[in-house]
Amino acid sequence: MIENLKEKIEALKEKTEYQKKKDEIAHINKEMEDTAFWSDPKVSGEKMKTLSILKEETEKLEELDLYLEESLEEEVIKKIKDLEILTLFSGRFDQGGVYFSIYAGQGGTEAMDWAGMLSRMYERYFTKKNWDFFKVDETTGEEAGIKSVTYQVDGRYAYGYLKNESGAHRLVRQSPFNADNLRQTSFAQIEVIPQIGKEIVLEIPESELEIDFFRASGHGGQNVNKVSTAVRLKHKPSGLVVSCQTERYQNKNREIALNMLKAKLVDLMEKEHVDEIAKVRGDFKPASWGYQIRNYVLHPYKLVKDLRTGVESTNPDAVLDGDLDIFLAKGVYL
Repeated sequence: MIENLKEKIEALKEKTEYQKKKDEIAHINKEMEDTAFWSDPKVSGEKMKTLSILKEETEKLEELDLYLEESLEEEVIKKIKDLEILTLFSGRFDQGGVYFSIYAGQGGTEAMDWAGMLSRMYERYFTKKNWDFFKVDETTGEEAGIKSVTYQVDGRYAYGYLKNESGAHRLVRQSPFNADNLRQTSFAQIEVIPQIGKEIVLEIPESELEIDFFRASGHGGQNVNKVSTAVRLKHKPSGLVVSCQTERYQNKNREIALNMLKAKLVDLMEKEHVDEIAKVRGDFKPASWGYQIRNYVLHPYKLVKDLRTGVESTNPDAVLDGDLDIFLAKGVYL
């Protein structure tokens, strides 16, 4: 058994480019010895972040050898299964971040409350994965929840894990918004767009942009800024619209909105090749009956079930608190 595990560890190291990562670690460490390395804080900061990630990934592989030396075969088997997921992140954008959007479906306050519950769930999941994230744009509901929200999520393999969350999510529960506590079905739509890296250069002529500036709004539509710092961009040829109101400064909001627009355009161009649709984002289906990818049932029984993978949980409270690993890990294989 030990020999078999040794072979699996070596195969895993090869698939995850262990030696290449070790070489890159050595190269960055060498660069750090030169005082010129620190002359540009932004560049050095990015390299230090890369170094941290590479060290974490290689150390996890090295732990397997230590566990094997200590005859902890069961622990090795478990760790190998966890790390094998990383070998599946071979897509063009899998290792990068995402723009993650949630939209309330039809159903008024019920649907907006459900969208708000999903935003809380995913925020907790992002935190558990130690990913950096912030709200790019948000429109709150009049009575409860949200009409829509978009996050920028920065983390290693964020797109790889999240890309298959795209689709309609269905909630069944007793309504908290009517006196009779009737059973209510609500829908929300999730859209996942990969952030494009620096290697993809896309210039958008100013003549193709329609730019609006408006005041960022708080809950209930109350203005939280006295000046119009929020930015809405429309790409006239494609009709794509994005907005950003997270920052205090108009220029920063414009920069974030433009980056998001470029990501959406690259995604759109990818989707012109029909065979690539499922790989990049998946079909954007209506947030309604028949198109859901996952059901969250709180009444008359408790069950969360992914309709594509068959993965189930009888503890929806834990799932709604961000315990999504069993769903997302299986979703990677889609």
